[in-house]
Amino acid sequence: MNRRILVAIGVIAVLACQEPPRGAPPPTEVGFVTVTPQQVDLVFEFSGEVEASKSVDVRSQVGGVVVARPFREGQAVRAGQELFHIDPVTYDADFRAAQGRLAEAQARLGWANTTLQRYTTLLKDNAISKQDFDNATSQAQQAQAAVEAAQGSADRARKALNDATVRAELSGRVGKTNLEVGARVRGPEDILTTIDVLNPIYVSFRPSGQQLLSWRRDPRTSRLLTPGGSLRFEAVLLDGKPAPARGTLGFVDPVLDPATGTQLFRATFPNPDMLLVPGQFVRIRMHGITRDSTMVVPQRAVSQAMGRQTVFVLSPGDTVQARDVVATSWQGSNWIIESGLSPGDRVIVEGVQKIGPGLKVRPVAARDSAAPGPASPGAPRP
Repeated sequence: MNRRILVAIGVIAVLACQEPPRGAPPPTEVGFVTVTPQQVDLVFEFSGEVEASKSVDVRSQVGGVVVARPFREGQAVRAGQELFHIDPVTYDADFRAAQGRLAEAQARLGWANTTLQRYTTLLKDNAISKQDFDNATSQAQQAQAAVEAAQGSADRARKALNDATVRAELSGRVGKTNLEVGARVRGPEDILTTIDVLNPIYVSFRPSGQQLLSWRRDPRTSRLLTPGGSLRFEAVLLDGKPAPARGTLGFVDPVLDPATGTQLFRATFPNPDMLLVPGQFVRIRMHGITRDSTMVVPQRAVSQAMGRQTVFVLSPGDTVQARDVVATSWQGSNWIIESGLSPGDRVIVEGVQKIGPGLKVRPVAARDSAAPGPASPGAPRP
């Protein structure tokens, strides 16, 4: 009897140590946002190349030996500033000789005019023949023509002498010298150096034909794609920081490049700090295009796999449903959704890794919303 009592006591002790059976696990908590159509400011980003707003080749109009170069390579120069001196001895001699021939022709003209005036008086008194008067008139006309010819030669000689000093045609920054002191210049075929205008400066970029088509289908956006419009541009430098000044649209090529299917756009930027340099590549961001009735969701809500884009939405019974969407670009920290969602849909953004289709969950409002975040570049369509 005692043995049976001991066994019963042992069984009761074992059962007492065991935990009571548990119930069903609670639903997984997820955070969601409610999709609401809204107006968003679109930002597009392209690869851009920096170009000088003006660039001219400095050439000499005369030939000769370079005897002086009164400038430093790379310095800023003013319009009219002396850049090169060509040996002027020959041109100075030609100019003085032309001036001498002009003075001689002017003296002959003075003598011929004086003679014609005297003959005019004598002709009235019938003191000379009409033939003598006609000869004096012809000589005066010939002397006048000789003066004009001599004047032309003197003007050409003066220009050649002046051209022996090569001056800057516009204000800008002078480049590398191609011919140094002592080199012989053949004439206009030789490029002495270049002058680039860097303030303002251009940044060229090329939107794709598909992108242009989508813009031009929207009448409001199409009106913005004109030079001098309200679009504004940022030039993002290699360190990821934008240049201080914003640019405006200055030129749109009227035709597409048949080789690339793109169209050339050119933005004009103030460049007082010379941070933008011709030949530099930058990222250029275009601001100013807005879009109405657009649905956006946080980027982390969209899963991408096997060419599909998917979000999890909450059905009326708080069960998870997978929904295929088309997300085309980023706006701030959100995806812009072209199709797949409707206003009022509850999209799961937190706890996505712990759920699957058909699972019942406990939804709570997420810490953020689908409102647009700070502006950031638009990404191409995935």
